[in-house]
Amino acid sequence: MAPWLPTKEKYGVAVWNFPRTKEHHLPLQIGEMVHILQASEGWYCGYSLRNRAARGIFPASLIRLKGGVVEQRGVEESVVPAEMPTVQEITTTLREWATIWKQLYVAGQTERYGQVKRMMQELMEQRSQLLSGTLPKDQLLRLRKEVTGKMDYGNKILALDLVVRDEDENILDPDRTSVISLFQAHRRAAQTLTQRIQEEMSPQQRAPGHGTHEAASPSHNLYLCVRNFVCHIGEEAQLFMALYDPGEQRIISENYVIRWASTGVPQDIELLNNLKVVFTDLGSTDLKRERLFLVCQIIRVGRMDLRDSHSRKLSTGLRRPFGISVMDITEITKGTCDSDEDKQHFIPVHPVAADGDFLHNMIRKAVEGKDINHKGQGLWVSLKMLWGDLSQVRKDHPHLVDRSTAVARKLGYPEVIMPGDVRNDIYLTLVQGEFDKGNKKTQKNVEVTVCVCDEAGNVVQNVIHAGAGDSPTSHYRSVVYYQQRHQRWMETLKIAVPIEDVHRTHLRFTFRHRSSSDSKDRSERIFSMAFVRLMRPDGTTLRDGEHDLVLYKGDSKKLEDASAYLSLPSERNLSESKLLSGSSFRVSGAAPALAVSTRDSFQISTLICSTKLTQNVNLLGLLKWRSKPSLLCGNLQKLMNVDGGEVIKFLQDTLDALFSIMMEHSETDVYDTLVFDALVFIVRLVADRKFQHFNTVLEAYIRQHFSATLAYKKLLSVLTQYVEQAGRGEPCDALPRTFKALEYIFKFIVRSRRLFAQLYEGKEVAEFQQSLQRFFVALNQLMESPLEGPTLLSQGAALKYLPSILEDVIGIFDSSALGAVLRDFVGNLLPQRLLKQKLQSLTHIASTKAFRSHECRELVLQAALPILQELIQAGEEEESCIELLSSILEVLYQAQKSAEKLRARHKDRGDVELAQVKKHIQVILEQLLPTVNRRVIVLDRENPLRSDYVACMAAILSQMDKDHYSTYIQAFPSRPELMDFLMETFILFKDLIGKTVYPSDWMVMNMVQNREFLRAINHFATTLTEMFLSKSNFELQLWNNYFHLAVAFLTQDSLQLENFSPAKRNSILAKYGDMRATIGSSIRDMWYSLGQRKIEFIPGMVGPILEMTLVPELELRKSTIPIFFDMMLCEHRLTGSFSRFEDEILRKLDSEVEGGRGDEQYMQLFKSILLSCCQSHPELAKPGENFVRLVSELLERLLDYRAVMNDENKTYSMSCTVNLLNFYKEIDRQAMYIRYLYKLKDLHISYENYTEGAYTLLLHARLLTWSEELNVAPVPGPHGLHLHTQRQLKEALYNQIIDYFDQGKMWEEAIHICKELAEQYENHVFDYEMLSDILQREAKFYEKILKVLRPNPDYFAVGYYGQGFPTFLRNKVFIYRGKEYERREDFEMQLLSPFPNAEKLKSTSPPGQDITDSPGQYIQCFTVQPAEETKVRLKGRSIPEQITNFYKANHVQRFSYSRPFKKGPNDPDNEFANMWIERTTFRTAYPLPGILRWFVVTSTETITISPLENAIETMMKTNEKIMSEINRHQNDPSLPINPLSMLLNGIVDPAVMGGFTKYEKAFFQEPYMQEHPEDAGNIEKLKDLIAWQIPLLAEGIRIHGQKVTEDLRPFHERMEQCFEQLRAKVESQYGVREMMFFEDRRSGRPRSIAWVPDWDQLSHAGASTEVPPTPKPAPRPSESEDHRNEHRENRSSSIFGPRRQDVRQSISELPESKDEKWRLSCPMNESSLSADGKQPPPSRAAAGAQPSTGGSSLSPTGFGGRVRSASKLPPLPRKFSLAVYETFLEHSDAAAGGKASTSPTVDGKKSLKSPPLPPPKSKRLSQL
Repeated sequence: MAPWLPTKEKYGVAVWNFPRTKEHHLPLQIGEMVHILQASEGWYCGYSLRNRAARGIFPASLIRLKGGVVEQRGVEESVVPAEMPTVQEITTTLREWATIWKQLYVAGQTERYGQVKRMMQELMEQRSQLLSGTLPKDQLLRLRKEVTGKMDYGNKILALDLVVRDEDENILDPDRTSVISLFQAHRRAAQTLTQRIQEEMSPQQRAPGHGTHEAASPSHNLYLCVRNFVCHIGEEAQLFMALYDPGEQRIISENYVIRWASTGVPQDIELLNNLKVVFTDLGSTDLKRERLFLVCQIIRVGRMDLRDSHSRKLSTGLRRPFGISVMDITEITKGTCDSDEDKQHFIPVHPVAADGDFLHNMIRKAVEGKDINHKGQGLWVSLKMLWGDLSQVRKDHPHLVDRSTAVARKLGYPEVIMPGDVRNDIYLTLVQGEFDKGNKKTQKNVEVTVCVCDEAGNVVQNVIHAGAGDSPTSHYRSVVYYQQRHQRWMETLKIAVPIEDVHRTHLRFTFRHRSSSDSKDRSERIFSMAFVRLMRPDGTTLRDGEHDLVLYKGDSKKLEDASAYLSLPSERNLSESKLLSGSSFRVSGAAPALAVSTRDSFQISTLICSTKLTQNVNLLGLLKWRSKPSLLCGNLQKLMNVDGGEVIKFLQDTLDALFSIMMEHSETDVYDTLVFDALVFIVRLVADRKFQHFNTVLEAYIRQHFSATLAYKKLLSVLTQYVEQAGRGEPCDALPRTFKALEYIFKFIVRSRRLFAQLYEGKEVAEFQQSLQRFFVALNQLMESPLEGPTLLSQGAALKYLPSILEDVIGIFDSSALGAVLRDFVGNLLPQRLLKQKLQSLTHIASTKAFRSHECRELVLQAALPILQELIQAGEEEESCIELLSSILEVLYQAQKSAEKLRARHKDRGDVELAQVKKHIQVILEQLLPTVNRRVIVLDRENPLRSDYVACMAAILSQMDKDHYSTYIQAFPSRPELMDFLMETFILFKDLIGKTVYPSDWMVMNMVQNREFLRAINHFATTLTEMFLSKSNFELQLWNNYFHLAVAFLTQDSLQLENFSPAKRNSILAKYGDMRATIGSSIRDMWYSLGQRKIEFIPGMVGPILEMTLVPELELRKSTIPIFFDMMLCEHRLTGSFSRFEDEILRKLDSEVEGGRGDEQYMQLFKSILLSCCQSHPELAKPGENFVRLVSELLERLLDYRAVMNDENKTYSMSCTVNLLNFYKEIDRQAMYIRYLYKLKDLHISYENYTEGAYTLLLHARLLTWSEELNVAPVPGPHGLHLHTQRQLKEALYNQIIDYFDQGKMWEEAIHICKELAEQYENHVFDYEMLSDILQREAKFYEKILKVLRPNPDYFAVGYYGQGFPTFLRNKVFIYRGKEYERREDFEMQLLSPFPNAEKLKSTSPPGQDITDSPGQYIQCFTVQPAEETKVRLKGRSIPEQITNFYKANHVQRFSYSRPFKKGPNDPDNEFANMWIERTTFRTAYPLPGILRWFVVTSTETITISPLENAIETMMKTNEKIMSEINRHQNDPSLPINPLSMLLNGIVDPAVMGGFTKYEKAFFQEPYMQEHPEDAGNIEKLKDLIAWQIPLLAEGIRIHGQKVTEDLRPFHERMEQCFEQLRAKVESQYGVREMMFFEDRRSGRPRSIAWVPDWDQLSHAGASTEVPPTPKPAPRPSESEDHRNEHRENRSSSIFGPRRQDVRQSISELPESKDEKWRLSCPMNESSLSADGKQPPPSRAAAGAQPSTGGSSLSPTGFGGRVRSASKLPPLPRKFSLAVYETFLEHSDAAAGGKASTSPTVDGKKSLKSPPLPPPKSKRLSQL
């Protein structure tokens, strides 16, 4: 293979998944970034940027190379992508989102998943646009803003960190940004995102982007595109589209005109698919209109009537109404529905129905009407809201709005008049008219023609605009309505006359009747005329509103002669109406041919939108003041009453006029005050929001047009005069208004002074300085005044507006003098006067250029800091105080940075500046830091101002250097005061670290705060070692607080880098480093510096140090774990042991690991480091080793517990909990033991494991005594609150246990507890009432045992193999107790759910080493059977199966699994001959059920069972099953017969298996008996079992015959026939067996049969006739038996022990019934048992005795009854004694001379011993 060589390609991204198939491979996922180090033959070597520690190789074909910049950092190199920062941020964000996106999918959060998916797709598309490099600069900026907004929004909704940016969308660098700016940026960003999320979640969602644009822009626009116009007209048409307000019933915009050809396309074919218009100038008030409509008036151009035929020549070109269309666009303009340029809306056409339908009236009706049958006729349009002025819209939407797009403006001024918006539009509306028919028979068809004429009557060409999108014309003809006396047109035109021609132009209206016949129409002449001048005689333009014009009639030529009518009145008024009373009135003078028509009327409406023409005579008088100087004073005073819009339109002209007046009257002060007040009025107008954009116009005027060099003298003089007047207490109403305009007044003053200085080369400087000083002195005198009313108002105005002049004053006034003025300005005000205004004024001063001068700043701080200190301490005006302090700190930060930059260029100057800044920081530090700290401590955590104070505190700390700290520490007058400060600071820091005042997503702010806290802590640590370490000065509490603070800092969540994403972790490390290492090193050094004082911190500091060492940082752990040994050594040297240290670390370790700290690495490090340290000190070698082993064992169990603690499946949590409580029990930590007992109990109860919960509580109860001793260990849960003595607690626990046993159907266990409680109530506390209750509960439990169905649970063996499992499961086998009716499939599914990668083993054999040592996970699961322990009390008795079944499946510790296999030659005719059984017996650590539903297997034994022994077992089980069915039917006759039918029929008439005939063929043949002589005894057992099956079958068939129905009678008869044949055969071969049974007279139960098979006493060797020797007598019970146990045993029943001392008569001792055919012998009772529970062996005489044939006997297989001879005697004793029958199986092998427990089986293995009896109940429970 080629060698690995360095490569130029350093950076790439994986485009395909690469799994790890070999050890040296580096696994990669799509999108993962890699740093390439070397290359070789198509492979790269490197590492992933997600995990730089893991290196490996990966295919080069899977990597897409990207550009990058390699940075060398020491010996290692780092690669940085060579992409623009925004692209890098998008890439990082997408990677982070992708991980969360998958988690959302898994969690099922489909809505959020879809939202994130859409945002990611949009970001990827925008990232491609950014990478394309084809976007222009403005679009690039907009795209960046949109991208960053989307990323910030996504981060917020995904709970990621907040990213703070500057105005250019660049991420703020905390190293180049002050703490205050950083905090404010965080707050702004958070508020913006919160507002956006609220808008997203609001029910009425705004249109996308609407809210943002609306807030940013005062101008709104509606884009309209006409897609098509479908209407059958047949003539040319004109479409007038406009916006309509139904509330005001008027059109509010210009028309958009479309000329439509008769062919169905636009007349200008180039406009096809390009009919676009923008309705602009819409303001917020327009969007707030209740309703807004888009209306279209359709006018056809052609004949008078469409129905006229073409047979005669008709007049054409008439504008006739056709119809209208209306659409409600309110939701679109308000943004409550989407507006999209691609979405088309259909607007139906409302056609004209009658001649009297005026279009305007139709619109009014249509907006209130319903849907009409439009027959598909209408307009198709698209609409979209756009924001910004027109130029901005063209930039933002060039594909929609270009130069060809028509622009329809609003009728009137926009809300904000843009500075460059020059307009001179006159909107004319033809309102209505009324015309007499005159000499005609019908009403006239009136057409109005409008034109603009000059003074000579000449028509001004092309100044009339019908609407946007249409060419201007010279004449406009109105719509013609057919034969209507009252005409209502409501047609609006725009007259655009050049500004210089307005004064000599007028509008002329001519009226003409139009005929439908072309010949008649040609002969019609003008019958009337009206006119109106555009400018009034006083020079103002035509007023807005309606005008009732005078109509003149006369010769048509005279009517068009301007000289004939211009001298006549144009409008009607009251006097004229009285004079003109006749039908015709001759006007005297030069126009005798014109007369006024009084029967006709005509009204128009006009609206002037002009920035050059004024309608105000007062403003016009001021502008032309020179023409009438005598009216100047009046005009100046009247200016205040002029509408603001009029003044703003003539801003420059008005200012020029004012300063001209001032300059031309420089020698007198007559007009100074008036001009000053007029100037103040104008400046205040500019400050109004409506004209806010004119600020730039005013400033531009001051810079470029203002030229009054002497104005500063007059302005300053009047200003000072006003201030002095108010300072003397004299009324001065103008002063507050003047202060509001103070900024621009001073701009005029300063500009004027500079112009004067330039003109006269700097003369009169001193005079100007004195004038300024005089003004400031007057101002400061005003601030001293204690007067109320106007003076107070003026003081408030001065505070508010004075800072605005500082930017201008600082350039012409000495900074020191200005600082003194400002100091006195604030200081002269009375202390409690205008506090808020004072602070706001200081805040504004701090933000000015003047405050940046250190001379001015020093003087201002002298006034500001005492005020701040006093108010913060008192908690008054806190918001203003914070704002001021933040401004001061921000200025100091900027000054410090500027000084550092200056120092780099000019060291001396820079040092001076830096020294001044440090001086000011020191002043703030000394006066405000303690105050701010105390305020933070005092404020509630929920107080929102707390974060502001903390930001100020961090800002102060960030600007402090080492000298500041040392100076500040030395400034304390005494050690107690210094100690108080340090104590206070430590407590404050710890509180702020533990519960940070900032949201968790303010990562940058939190890290900056941590950085400053770390610096402060380290500086204060130096103070501790220098001033508080010596013997005389040592302060334990101070040192203790330091350690707790340092550990809290180190362990805070925001520094745990392991919990963060790789991108966040790398970002923090690159910017701040790992602060934990720094503080950890300091803690270690401070600890070792304590010397002999260390013992005072043990055990108090064990917990904090442990918490620190558990932080998962390797180097930190290595450096701090040795502190533990130092603690051990310190305590050992003083006391000879380290028990206090040990107790504390064990206690703390439990809570810390459970809280999520600690891992395997920590355990190994702890072990290795402490063992190494202990070995170096002989006196600690052995105890240290024991301690380390103890901690390691605890850690192992705690880590196992934590690993499964939060799993959904709590199975393994329970196991780990048991491991822990056992560990704490072993090391005698009772409190911890009890704590985990209750955790285990809670887990059980949550899963409804009531039985296990009861056993768990029982462990605690067994620790308590029936005494009045107080409880020592704390008890979790409700029991520990009010139960103080052990008796009280034990009683409460017992009652709870009884409830749990009851719910778990473990009534036998509940009875034992009841008995113990009854004993206490009866004999100790004598509480008979409680005794009665407990006995009643006990009785109910007895009843439930017999009556409630209680299915036996299944048991499962589960093996966990492989190294992939936790240590507590690894390569171990467990026996699980299943729940009621739980299937193995369901159990396995639950078992595998915590281990989705585990593989299920199909074999039940133990796996080999290849599986146990593999890194994977393998699970083996199979069902096992409980190996029933011999229950002495139940043996040989007739006991209901409800009782016996309980003991078959409970209190079991041995479980078996049988696996059949074939051995030897195969017999196809008889598979039983070679059917061997491999039986594995598992023994668990504790019996089941117990405190867990499972226990680990402690031992496993395997035996092999021969085919003969298997046959014996099978026969015994079959007989037992028959017996069980018989007893069930005898106890409950209502049971269905089907199960009994199937069981009996399968035996007496076997169809498949052949019954026991197969056994006879396999084992009873002579060849087998000769080959296996050792099986003779077992063969006889099998024969005996076959013989005993006959009486059982007989009883079953008898019961079946009693219950069988008639339809099953043939089946029964067939079964009887088969049985008789079977009986004859068996009895002839194996003898006759007769069963005897009885009826229980005590309970009235029906007769029953009992059979107690000895499962575990099966012999695995041949039979023998030798009788075993008699055993020794049983030992007497121990005399030291506990008295309580004796009472308990005395109270037990025949099942649970006798209740009294006398033993009740056994069942076998009852007298025999005469009517009984059979009787079951129960030969044994408890008195025949030895003390160890074993049966005494028979004597030799008894063994050899032969009972009579009719006597009662017990068979070797456990049956009682009579044994009669067979036709062929079997090789069995003819007669048996009772004892021989009972013990036949147990001792048959022993009689042969061998021991039954160790006799070899056929395969040579030793058989299992019979297990001992289970221990007594109390002992068994205590073993748990």
